[in-house]
Amino acid sequence: MAIEKIMSKEAFASFVEESKQTSGYREPVAFGIARVDLGQKDASKVLQATYPLVNWKENYGSAAVFIASLIDAGVAVDFSGDEFVATLSRNFISNAMHAFAPYIDEAEGDSHKNVQVIKHLNELFFSQGIDEESYKITFLFTDAAPKSVEAVYLKLYALSLAKAPLRSLNLDGAFGILENVAWSGNMPIELDWLRENEISLKLDGMYPEISSVDKFPRFLQHIIPADNTRILDASKVRMGAQLHAGTTVMPGASYINFNAGTKGPVMVEGRISSSAIVGSGSDVGGGASILGVLSGTDGNPISIGENTLLGANSVTGIPLGDGCIVDAGVSILAGTKVSIDTDEFNKIKEANPEWDAVDTDVFKGAVLAGLNGIHFREDSLTGTVKAFRSTREVKLNAALH
Repeated sequence: MAIEKIMSKEAFASFVEESKQTSGYREPVAFGIARVDLGQKDASKVLQATYPLVNWKENYGSAAVFIASLIDAGVAVDFSGDEFVATLSRNFISNAMHAFAPYIDEAEGDSHKNVQVIKHLNELFFSQGIDEESYKITFLFTDAAPKSVEAVYLKLYALSLAKAPLRSLNLDGAFGILENVAWSGNMPIELDWLRENEISLKLDGMYPEISSVDKFPRFLQHIIPADNTRILDASKVRMGAQLHAGTTVMPGASYINFNAGTKGPVMVEGRISSSAIVGSGSDVGGGASILGVLSGTDGNPISIGENTLLGANSVTGIPLGDGCIVDAGVSILAGTKVSIDTDEFNKIKEANPEWDAVDTDVFKGAVLAGLNGIHFREDSLTGTVKAFRSTREVKLNAALH
């Protein structure tokens, strides 16, 4: 049975509502169609999933069309689990084309992008004779731990496209799902396949140029950044990172891991570890490190406020508020002992009226977590870490962002 061509937008609306009445139907949290790269040695392995369009808590009418198109193509859609992945077929494409018929001519530019996806797939499937196994559709019905490579990539896309906030998605077990592969440009290659074919590849002059070996691709392999965002070295930003417009990532010691990133224009010359978030107008100086949940923060993710400066080679292991400065080479961890004299304590308290600390001369770093307007310095004679009320404005060069 195939879906008959729908002739009007009113008939399309009725079709969508009818599809939603399917037994067990659930609206997905997210869905999308991906081209997948399969293993060169083991074609049952999915090495990477590339989504031209990610639907996140939106476009439920298109979801209903895709579900109906699958069912009419003979696919038993399982609504009972957290996710569902299916291989596309020519019957599915024909069904979706018939359902979207009232919008086919309007689908261009920013209009009806799910229809644009189907239009292009229709050309690929029926004009170019592509391999159906290379195209999948993924539905996420809940934000549970992912079970497939396709689901992991859909969530990484949602983060990098800022469709989902950082630290909001369940990525438990993602590393165990993704394959560790050699990356040659945008192509993932199985390491076992390389080993088995090393002799012939090298003698034939066909051995690929490998840029990295990792389970994650690079951000720029999948994401087009905002016009005023600069990434000077593609290896410095991992897929699943989120970069707000105006962010500049310099080469050298900079790095932004997955599920980490910026909330505004930020200068990045240091490391933003997984789960760390940096506020607008801040500067992560050369070689500075913001610790992630696996590197000494007791599993507590770190947020850096707005207009805060992390000096070169500094280490930050506690959240910081707005307008803070950590001097070059200074390490501020939860257990770091910080000396504050009474005058500076009163100034800091005035800037943070909800802070309920009592003046004790020496404080652990954890007690100062999240406070605004603190300048952390190291006494060059004694090595003592001291905190002062910051009097310096941190301001990025607007011409560079």
